[in-house]
Amino acid sequence: MRIGLIADIHGNLIALETVLAELAREPLDQLVCLGDVAALGPQPGEALARLRALQCPVVMGNTDAWLLAPPSAPEGDQLDRAITQWTIAQLTDDDRAHIASFPPTIELALSDGQTLLCFHGSPRSYDDVIVPTTPNDELREMLGDMQATILAGGHTHLQMVRRYGDAHIVNVGSVGLARVGAAVQKNHHVRWAEYAVVDSAGDRLEIALRRTPLDVDQMVAVARASGMPEIEWWAGLWERESTN
Repeated sequence: MRIGLIADIHGNLIALETVLAELAREPLDQLVCLGDVAALGPQPGEALARLRALQCPVVMGNTDAWLLAPPSAPEGDQLDRAITQWTIAQLTDDDRAHIASFPPTIELALSDGQTLLCFHGSPRSYDDVIVPTTPNDELREMLGDMQATILAGGHTHLQMVRRYGDAHIVNVGSVGLARVGAAVQKNHHVRWAEYAVVDSAGDRLEIALRRTPLDVDQMVAVARASGMPEIEWWAGLWERESTN
């Protein structure tokens, strides 16, 4: 079994297409998205439609849930609230129904009795944060009685592979907003998308974390044409070759 894992696209269709083009060059048995598909980026409906066309299963992420029941954000989160409201206005009823169908977890069988458990923050909550320094007692509370060979999530936008007993906990990073998330410094300029590939053959297991460069000037041009609010904030997250 060879499985591609993507997460945290955040309405960035160009980044998603860049990753999909790389994955198309190698055989995959399955592609899974670990949540946060549409919100906080310039092409929310297009990103949703692309995954639906691929019949890619998606777990529910925290910003996916925002699009179904917008949170009453505190004053400091006005930027997220403005973009979320704009995103909701871009979506159709069919889009929202599709988002509502996202399950909290997805479990897949690998080879030789191995299993892969997919979630966003943790199996307990899409808001949970798992990082390399999370104490094991906190992990036990988040994971509960869930058991798998690989436990894979997103949310933090911080790539990670960590041992937990006999299992591996994996964070695949972010396709659409790398290094701008729940556990990393904001406004850290980047030029890449992140994802992972899990390869299981017999009792052999490989976990590959990957990073690929993006055409940032093209992304920013598309974003400026989208009408998304707070566009200067979004454009300023990226390291650019030009200022045009």
